[in-house]
Amino acid sequence: MKKILIDCGHGKNTPGKRSPIWKTGLQLFEWAYNREIGKKVVSQLQEKGILATLVVTEDDDISLAQRVKRVNEICEQVGKQNVLLISIHCNASVKPNTGTGWEAYTSEGETKADEYADIFYKHAMIKLSDFKIRKGNSVEHLNKEARFAILVHTKCPAILTENLFMDNEKDCLFLLSDAGKKAIIDLHVDAITEICNLK
Repeated sequence: MKKILIDCGHGKNTPGKRSPIWKTGLQLFEWAYNREIGKKVVSQLQEKGILATLVVTEDDDISLAQRVKRVNEICEQVGKQNVLLISIHCNASVKPNTGTGWEAYTSEGETKADEYADIFYKHAMIKLSDFKIRKGNSVEHLNKEARFAILVHTKCPAILTENLFMDNEKDCLFLLSDAGKKAIIDLHVDAITEICNLK
């Protein structure tokens, strides 16, 4: 059985990483949102009998090096082939309010994570049907690739999800809604459950 590691991106002391204050008075703080989603994903996976835990339990930002160290220690304990890492984030564009949609990243090259990311994309298309699903350039797989430390330096398959754009009003207000939170949680739980059921 796989051990699922949920990494909630950033921390309350990370500069920026928040939405504008919208006309409704609402504002998204990425560290808090990632943790709210991550904790519920872990809880629901555990209810299904899936081994799941948080990489970061602190509210303060934990360095990427420390996050990687925590993941790799678990890989050494249970075997990297038995671990899957999901790093949860919200996106933002260089020019505010110009980006929209959902996407996921894996490390460069053909990896097991690419296969798993395709499953995430399938569930994103279902749960976020009113939003753009942003895909990579690969013919074989849907995900994008990047040299993010949490993807490159961890020993297990790893996926980083960018769950809509917090600087896009439509995206952000959906994320903050009960329906939006449920969609993001369900997307992750359903995709991970399917991955864990693979033969």
